[in-house]
Amino acid sequence: MNINIEERMKHYNVQGLSITLLEGGQISGSKNYGLLEVGSNRKTNEDSIFSACSISKFLTGLLAMKLVDEGFLDLDGDVNESLESWKVPENDFTKNKKVTLRDLLSHQSGIKDPKGSFPELNSKIGVPSMVELLEGRTPYCKTPIIVKYEPESEFHYSDAGFCIIQQLIEDVTEKPFHQVVNEQIFEPLGLTNSHFNITMLDIDRLNFSCGHNKHGEIVGGKYPLYPYPAASGLWTNSLNLAELVLELMNAVKGASKIGISESLAKEMITPQRGKRWTGLGVFLEGSEKELEITSLGWGVGFQCMMVAFPYIEKGAVIMTNTELGVHQLEGIIGEIYKSLLS
Repeated sequence: MNINIEERMKHYNVQGLSITLLEGGQISGSKNYGLLEVGSNRKTNEDSIFSACSISKFLTGLLAMKLVDEGFLDLDGDVNESLESWKVPENDFTKNKKVTLRDLLSHQSGIKDPKGSFPELNSKIGVPSMVELLEGRTPYCKTPIIVKYEPESEFHYSDAGFCIIQQLIEDVTEKPFHQVVNEQIFEPLGLTNSHFNITMLDIDRLNFSCGHNKHGEIVGGKYPLYPYPAASGLWTNSLNLAELVLELMNAVKGASKIGISESLAKEMITPQRGKRWTGLGVFLEGSEKELEITSLGWGVGFQCMMVAFPYIEKGAVIMTNTELGVHQLEGIIGEIYKSLLS
């Protein structure tokens, strides 16, 4: 990398940063800078755990592919046939086309998140059930989730869609989402620094990073949690996230460690319904050998990015504990990303 990271961190008031690089289909190195908490002596190291925010959707995509392979889920069937605790309300838009898992994973289900919905956890309110959330009975999402456009007609980035995927996974496996992820992905891949089902009790441990604002100050609550695991609840380190990227790369060449078929791995990184930028749980740029996949995380106090070129077998995970208030590519993450590509 041809940039002075410490100097750029200072410039942007970024407190802590962790980068893991992939080259030649393997992890080639990991570097850690700064602090987990401003004003403390807690230094960032390779075990440091950050909020991955929406990169959770990439992991949910991997899990969904594995469950499709195992026959628990159907990529193109009506999700209401498998949902039990809650169902997508039928309306004029669902008359001709039903909502499928493929639609939800590619943000093309016709669902649009209500304005101001899906904020961080309010400890006074606590964690809602997915059913309460989808029915619009919580302060996190005050209106019921319904289909607002014919499925597959438009793209609308949606946290609600991934809440439905979470409920679907819980209904078909009859287990809590975090347990399914542990059994199907974290344990088989040995990802000991990745967590979904966390409370403030867990988080007070040494390795967890606090969130910071663009001035480099600790955000309220220190550790913002999101009570929507499949959409934005993942806390992990850059090495574990890089292992997930590696798992997808391996699956694409028919060498998945956890049993995702080559065909479904390739489906994940294929443009969906003619929208060249969206795959299943990831976003796409370029094509064929030059194909680039990305997943971005942006929440209170944190920003991060996963980028991979599955056919060239290289990639990077960049995690920070500071929210700059600008798009990732316009801040330090963008500078690091561009220097890696140059």
